[in-house]
Order: sequence, then structure tokens, then C-alpha cells
Amino acid sequence: MKEVEKKHPLAIRWFHWINFPILLIMIWSGVLIYWANGVYKIQVGNLVLLKFFPESFYKALKIPYRLAEGMATHFVFMWIFFLNGIFYVLYTLVSGEWRYLVPNRQSFKEAWQVLLHDLHITKYHPPVRKYNGAQQVAYSAIILMGFGSLLSGLAIYKPVQVHWLTWLMGGYAFARAIHFILTIGYVLFFLIHIIQVIRAGWSNFQSMITGFEVKKNIAPTKEKTEEEPPPVIEA
Repeated sequence: MKEVEKKHPLAIRWFHWINFPILLIMIWSGVLIYWANGVYKIQVGNLVLLKFFPESFYKALKIPYRLAEGMATHFVFMWIFFLNGIFYVLYTLVSGEWRYLVPNRQSFKEAWQVLLHDLHITKYHPPVRKYNGAQQVAYSAIILMGFGSLLSGLAIYKPVQVHWLTWLMGGYAFARAIHFILTIGYVLFFLIHIIQVIRAGWSNFQSMITGFEVKKNIAPTKEKTEEEPPPVIEA
């Protein structure tokens, strides 16, 4: 027997599917911009462990000399990203969805339990809810990251016009570093999110498209509580 369970409202699905390609475009155009001044690397002494990004990376993706294209694309989609985020936050406040998304005192402990469970370190399964502790922490963090990207982006885009914001962000160099680190965070979020979607299965994925999930329920069998009386045979 199958049961249809409502999962995600239409607005949440729209915000989700609009935001996904926008973020990809923002990351891509950001890499086009970063090519012009790729200064970040992980280094110990004189030993460079990781450079963002090697010249071969740019050549393979045909990124060099596309700075103007990257800046134009980045700044156009920045406003779409901003508006989509604002409408999403307003919707969660008006509809009451924020109650499911905002972490509480137990969310961080539960997020750790979810991590241990997903890594098969423990068999303890956290409570099944619309959003578990790990999702509450991750989805709330991505909203804060979005605002952080917007502020740091404006600080490095118009450092003279909004000098007060650049100052609040710790200066141009620090604001640029924050912007870059947040971008790395988006990439990691994407990877983990996609892995989790694959692990959850098709029904969970299609619920983000259709808004409902079809579940299979096994009808409970009637237990025999007492012995039935023998049939009465009339003469």
C-alpha cells in the first residue's frame, strides 16, 4: 500500500531550483575574475602545498583573458542571487517555515550524530523530521554565507564608494579573502549536498520537484488475541 506525503511547498522548490544554477554561474564567473589576480595558496614555509589555481587549470577550461566577461556576468547575477535570497528569507518568515529551519540548542549535537551515522561510525539514527539537525545548521549557514558574500563582494567591487563597508570587512585584502573562502564553502556544500541526495534516493530527489513523496506502507496484520469459539452445530 502506498501513501503520498507532502514534503516541500512550491515556493521552497522554486527558490531552491533558481538558486542552484545562479550559484553555479556566480562561482564560474568568479573564477574568470580570479584568474587576473590568483594570489591564494596553501603554503608551509617555501613549500606550496596547493595553489588556487595552477595555470593548467585555466588553460584546460579556456579561462584566460575572460576577465571582462567574468565581471559583467558576476555583477548581473549577483543581484538575482540577492533578490532570490531576500524573497526566500521573507517567505520563511511569513509562512512560518523558519521554525523548521532555524537551529535550536539540540541541532548542533544532532548534526554531529548525523555525521557519525552517515560515516557509519555509529548505528544511532537521529530522529526523522522534515529537517534534521545537520540540515538546519547547513541551510541556516548557507543563508548567512550568502549575506557574507554579498557584503564582501560589494566591499571589493566598490571599495571607494562604500569605503565604510570595506573598512568594516577589515579592508580590501581581508574582504577579498572572505569572499574567496565563502566560495570554497559553496563548492563543499554542493558536493556534500549532492552526495546526500544520491544517498537518500530517487524519491527524496523527486519530492523537491513535485512537492510530495510516495511511501510504501505495509498494512498491519491483525493479531489473534483470543481463541475463537468452536462453531455451533445445531441438531
